[in-house]
Amino acid sequence: MITNRHPLDALGDPTRRQIFELLRSGPRSVGELAAGLPVSRPAVSQHLRVLEEVGLVTHQRSGTRNVYELDSGGVTVLRDWVDGFWSDALARFKATAERKGE
Repeated sequence: MITNRHPLDALGDPTRRQIFELLRSGPRSVGELAAGLPVSRPAVSQHLRVLEEVGLVTHQRSGTRNVYELDSGGVTVLRDWVDGFWSDALARFKATAERKGE
């Protein structure tokens, strides 16, 4: 397991981003995901493993299938990281506006 990778490291790969986006609409099996992608089922499984290692997806076994879904905890970490940039940008914008208003 890779323990100190950032979720954005995993989303840097276009196929993993596509998988992540497909899972926004709800849980899907590896086969369902592979059907909408230009890669094989084994490749999708490898990409899902990376997404799971960084905490962006989780899975449940359902018979012989693995059903994957977004991990809300990992998505929250990602969102908090992005929101930090937004908050910093707004603070700088406010400071600039206040300086120009003086």
